[in-house]
This record gives sequence, C-alpha cells and structure tokens, in this order.
Amino acid sequence: MTALAHWSFRHRRIVLGLWLALLIGLGALSAGVGTSYKDDFKLPATESKQALDILQRDFPAASGQSGQIVLHARTGTLRDPQLQQQASALFSTISRIPHVVAVQGFDTPLGSRQLTPDGTTGYATVAFDSSEGQVPPEQVKPILAAVSAASTPQLQTEAGGQVFAEQPSPGKSELIGIAGAAIVLFIAFGSLLAMSLPLITAIVALGVGISAIGLLTHVLSIATFGPTLAALIGLGVGVDYALFIVTRHRSNLRQGMEVEASVVNAVDTAGRAVLFAGTIVCIALLGMFALGVSFLYGVAVSAALVVAFTMVAALTLLPALLGFYGVRVLSRRTRRKLAVSGPLTGGDLSPGWTRWGRFVQHHPVVLAALSGIVMLALAAPFLSMRLGSSDQGNDQTGTTTRSAYDLLAKGFGPGFNGPFLVVAELKGPADLPALGRVQQQLAATPGVAFVSPPQPSPNGKAAILQLIPKGSPQDESTSKLLKTVRTEVVPQATAGTDLQVHVGGVTAIFEDFASVLSSKLPLFIGVVVLLAFLLLAAVFRSVLVPLTASVMNLLAAGAAFGVVVAVFQWGWFGDLVGIGKSGPIEAFLPVMMFAILFGLSMDYEVFLVSRIHEEWLARRDNREAVTIGQAETGQVITAAAAIMVLVFGSFVLGGQRIIKEFGIGLAVAVLLDALLVRTVLVPSIMHLLGRSNWWIPRWLDKVLPRLHVEGSGGTTPEAVDPPEASRERPLEPTGA
Repeated sequence: MTALAHWSFRHRRIVLGLWLALLIGLGALSAGVGTSYKDDFKLPATESKQALDILQRDFPAASGQSGQIVLHARTGTLRDPQLQQQASALFSTISRIPHVVAVQGFDTPLGSRQLTPDGTTGYATVAFDSSEGQVPPEQVKPILAAVSAASTPQLQTEAGGQVFAEQPSPGKSELIGIAGAAIVLFIAFGSLLAMSLPLITAIVALGVGISAIGLLTHVLSIATFGPTLAALIGLGVGVDYALFIVTRHRSNLRQGMEVEASVVNAVDTAGRAVLFAGTIVCIALLGMFALGVSFLYGVAVSAALVVAFTMVAALTLLPALLGFYGVRVLSRRTRRKLAVSGPLTGGDLSPGWTRWGRFVQHHPVVLAALSGIVMLALAAPFLSMRLGSSDQGNDQTGTTTRSAYDLLAKGFGPGFNGPFLVVAELKGPADLPALGRVQQQLAATPGVAFVSPPQPSPNGKAAILQLIPKGSPQDESTSKLLKTVRTEVVPQATAGTDLQVHVGGVTAIFEDFASVLSSKLPLFIGVVVLLAFLLLAAVFRSVLVPLTASVMNLLAAGAAFGVVVAVFQWGWFGDLVGIGKSGPIEAFLPVMMFAILFGLSMDYEVFLVSRIHEEWLARRDNREAVTIGQAETGQVITAAAAIMVLVFGSFVLGGQRIIKEFGIGLAVAVLLDALLVRTVLVPSIMHLLGRSNWWIPRWLDKVLPRLHVEGSGGTTPEAVDPPEASRERPLEPTGA
C-alpha cells in the first residue's frame, strides 16, 4: 500500500492521464457500439420454464416478445366507421415496422374477443421476432411514435406490456445525489477544494464503470435496471471511500506531517480499510452466483465492477489528486493556525462525540436494550413480506403503459393483464378431449374469470389454453389461484390420462422466480455471513467482534426490509414516494439488497473497529479503546452515512418501482446503521464484552491468515483468554 501510494503521488500526472484516457476511451467505445440490456429470466427446472419450452418449440409465433396497442373511444364506440378506419390505419402502420412479425387487431375474425361488449375499448396484439430477452429500444420507439401520433380528441391510443415499459433515464437522480453529497462534504470539510476531491474520484470511477457495464452487455446478460442500481451503489461507496482517506490525510496534515508522508499514511491506514470493506462488498454481491439464477449474474457483476473501480480510484486517483492539491485540502483558517501555532495536537477527538462515547461507556445495558427494541420493532413487518412482481398498475400515472393497464383492467377485468398460459403436449388422439375436460374444471375454479377453448399448435403436437384470473397479476389471490391450479385442479383433471399439462405465462414465471429465490435465500445469507465472519476474524484476531458485526448487520438488514414492506406492500406513505399502489416486494430485492447492505454495513464496521483495534493494540484497555475509537470516527461515519442517505434517497425520485424500493431500503438501512448500530449498539456490546472482544481460540489464530487494516506498522494482538478478560479493572472516565 505504501509503494502504491508513493508511486501514485509522485507520478500523479501519469495517473490522472491514465484515468482520463480510460474514462474518455471507454465512454467513446460504449457510445460507438451501443448497449444490449436484457431482462432475461431463465429458470430451469420450473413449470413455467417447461411451458415456455413447449411454446417456443410448437408455438413459435406465440412465444416471442409481444405487447398490446390499446384503443379507447372517447366519444361513440370503436365500431364507428371513422374510428374503425383510424384503428386499421394504425395497425397497418405498425405491421410494416421492422421486427414486427404480426399485429392481430380487434377488427379481425380471430380478434373478436379483443373488443369490450360496449365497444369502447379494444386492443391489438403486436408480436416481435425477438423470442428471448428484451426487445431493443430502437425497435420500440417507432411503434410508440405511431401510437402517440394516432391519438385524437375522439380516440385514445396507448401501448401496454413490458416491451413498451419506460426505460430508466440515468442522470436526474445521480445529479441530485451528487448535489446532496457536495453539501455534506462542504459542511464536514469547510473547504471547497476538499469537498471536490471525493466527488471527482467517485464521478470518474462511476463514469468508467458505467461505460464498462455497457460494453459487458454484449457478452453478459444484464437487466435494464443494472446500470441504475450500479450507479446508486457506486456513487454512495465511491464518495464514502474517498471521504475516509481524505479525512485521515487532513488529520495528518494538522498534526504536522509533510504532504507526501501524509498521503502515504492515509492510504496505508484508511486506504487499507477501504480496500478491505470494498472487497467485502464485492464478495457479498458476487455471492449471488451461489443462487444459481442467471438473471442476477449480470446485475451482480455490474455492481461489483463499479465498486471495484471506486476502490481502485480511491487508492490511485485520489492520492494523485491530493498531490496536486497539497495543503489546500485544509481550510484557510486551519492553514493560518498551522502557520502561526505549528502542528495542532489532540488528534481527531470531537468533544461532542467524546461526551457521547463516555455516556455509552457508562450506560451500555440500557442503551443496547433500547436501541435493540427499536430495531426489532422496525424489522417486525419483514415477517409478513410477500415476494412477487409488481404489475404495470404501479407505473407512474401518465405513462402509456399505466394508461394501457388501466384501460384493459377496466374493460376486460384486472386479471386480463396477467393471464396464465396452460400448455399441454398432445401425444395421442385422446389428449385433446382430455384437455377439454381440463378447461371445464378450470372454468369452474373459484377466482377464474375466463378460460379459452384449447387451441392446437400448427404442428398438432401441443395445445394452449388462456386462463384469465379475476385478480390482477400482483394480487395475492392470483398467487393462491396459481398454486391451486397447479397442485389441485390440473392433477385432478388429468388423473387417469397420459396428458402432461404445464401452467406458464409471465405471471407464473415471476411466481416461480419468487419461489426459487425464497428457497435459496437462507443458503445465500449463510454463505455471505460466513465469508464476512472469516475475513473479520482474520483482520481483528477475534471471534466476538465478527460475530457481533454479523448479528448487527442482519438486524439492520431486517429493519430495512421491514420499512420496505410497510411502504410498498402495506402502502404506508406510498403517496410520498410516488408508488402507484401497494403490492408485493420484487422477488430479487431481498437477495440483492442483503448483499449490498451487508457489504455497506461492513464499511462502517471496519472503519470503526479498526480504529478501536488500533487503540486496543496501543493501550490494552478495552473501555478506553472503544470510547476513543468511537470519538475519533463518529463524525466521519455520520458524514459518510449522510452522504449515502442523500444519494440513495435521491433514487426515490426515479420512475421505476424497483429502484424506489432499493433507494428507500438502502437509505433507511444506512441511516439506522449510523444512528443506532455503530453509534449505540456496537459500542455498547463491546463495552459489555470487555476484553473478551479480542479473544480468539489459539487453534483458530494459527489457522487464519494475518491481515492488517491499521497500516503496515500495525501489530497483531496476542490471543486473550476468557479468564483474563474477567479480571479487567473498571476505569474512571478521562477528559478528551
């Protein structure tokens, strides 16, 4: 670390030039070749996947991506000659657009059921030649333009379906987050130049990372929300990582260090903590590979890639920039004090945080109990979390997909927006009549609004039924109906026959997705917690410190999930965050948010405990080590958390529901982590545990590798045995 810091400082022009070349080069290359984001769900060994395989094999025209063009007569009905002519002209225009393979309107014999009985609302189905992944935006834009141009005072035209969903437009949320971070940094540093350092470092790393993600989309399937989520994480951790190093550098300068020596020391101490914390974030994100769900691989890689770039930028670009800035990272007032009085002694002990540290030291039981109760109360809603997928009724009001959803729900029923596709393989002449009996029993099932007659495939090897539930796709009743159809109705209807029936469709795919992730979530949590525990144990040579960290991080994640459930599933304060209506929590949110939260929580844990560990090595006095470590890190952790809360909170202003869920969940988690976990719970528990904090079995001490985050001059404590821990002598509080 010292060699890297020295090289980056002394060759700062080269370092800056390399980063700018990387930023411009990757940006130009990404813009030149474009991007290929795909919302590609592949769930092997699920019933919806079996149904999809049959559709792709025997119903190729019906297995591709599709959407709806929804028309509503503002005056009269769609049967009026003038409106009929306008509708036919629109359908004809869309059918000639490249990559559209079919447009089936309500004005065709096969589309007679695509018009409401009163004739006011109808739709056409648009099929694309893309059977897998996301239809590229350049193929969708001409259709949206034609639909918009066809709207008149007499005729409302909208485009519905996921294929027409509004893509996230990065920029607005990021700018708001950057502005909020700048304000916090200026308050913390009191210097415009110092304020700019973390922002420049984070923005450059983020720009390089997003460009790299765009290029990766051509070799790896990455979801459309991938870059937005990566930007959310990268911007938050990027500013925080740079903040930790700049804070240590400024402290060194105030104590009289030369600029280069100060930079090297900051990278060798705070930089080690950044490297370690960032590595845990990447491990937690890449831990999603253990789930075996390919949809999450690209999202995990893209987020981890951006975090990796922020780490590298903090350890190379930032030291170079610090070399350009020199002592100007200090405020003018501080520089004048240094010139007049010489080095400012006293370290970074904040009087306010010192007083709070002493208060925690003397009341650990009460404070730990109260804060624990608050965290558990916030986590309580998590027990009622229902995973699923929100439908387009949650899109922002005024978007074409939301308007189309509302028109179809009003005209044809809520369940029309999420039908089940009942698919059967036909292997003999008796199979089609047997499928007719399946249709009859499905139609008689409570919660079913309509079941279409069996439609054989062109090759005669399969048949399909369309089942319309009474509830909307995201309703709990629809989830229960799917389970009933699969486990009761279909098995009973096909008993005594060789007919194989599979229930699929978009709604079923998302339900299977939620089921797969729910079953694998305990394994994922266990893997991430175990790896983090081993890493922390290796760094701090302790069993109880990593155990406490793991429990606290789980508690913070649970509280964040509880708030997300209360807002998005129960609808509390839903109007404030702009959600269309309450609904299930996105199936992949718990997995991804846990990975992110566990990694981010480790940032503050490492920064706090590494400082406590330094004091423990120097003093062998647990109470003083905890109090001084908290006093010295409280201010910077609070500032770092404020930045993350503002960055994450700014993403609530985005249009996508899933990004809002991530924004609120992450912002709440970081807020609770800074205000309760690192400020009250962890110090209180460490005071209660005493010298046992630093105990490790001798066999484990020999097995674990030795890692240092305190700097190259750090030493490793000897193992502390429990009997010795019980003999610790209480100390009187001392002044700061």
